[in-house]
Amino acid sequence: GNVSFYNQSPDGPVYPTPTIGMVGVIDQMANRMTLHFKHEGDIVFLLGHSRNDLHSSEYLHKIRAVAYSPAPYFNLEEEWAMQQKLARIIEQRLVESAHDISEGGLFVALLESSFPQMLGFEAVCPDPSLRKDAFWFGESQSRVVVSVSPEKLLEFLSSVDGLPCAQLGKVQGADVLIDGQNWGLVLGWKEKYENAIPDLLADTEMEGALRTL
Repeated sequence: GNVSFYNQSPDGPVYPTPTIGMVGVIDQMANRMTLHFKHEGDIVFLLGHSRNDLHSSEYLHKIRAVAYSPAPYFNLEEEWAMQQKLARIIEQRLVESAHDISEGGLFVALLESSFPQMLGFEAVCPDPSLRKDAFWFGESQSRVVVSVSPEKLLEFLSSVDGLPCAQLGKVQGADVLIDGQNWGLVLGWKEKYENAIPDLLADTEMEGALRTL
């Protein structure tokens, strides 16, 4: 299977991929939350500590060509506190969306929140002491992107007391604006995101055909 420690390919062994499967139980279905942005004008926040941590990130591996590095930051007690606080915020109906940060970092989490309704966003790094690459593409844990209706802003800010909370920007338009720069349309990013594997396979087939000439 694809989690075997002994898989091989024409290029050699593939990386081992041990996997943990987990199922959560929601006592009240009314309290379930989705990841996608709902309305233009909603305010986007980042919950949790941001760190200058690029360890084992896709950015470090694919863009900087560093194949091996330590695991990204993770603290079990910090994660527990984050999830407990977030669950209460969701129960109080104070957020419109919530999305954890994992593969690809904050930038990919924002994009994934944009894709379902094709809503763009503007976002800025609120802490100049952080490395830009680590802030946008680092994969340190216990961070969540949420969007908040302006009408619930004050109540939301009161509810997150004690939890690190940074305002990133807002949901708007169809463009991706990062630190004042236009990074293109949500539609363009969605096409890249959804066609990455077919495009890669097409390139591989083309390379194979060229080798036979």
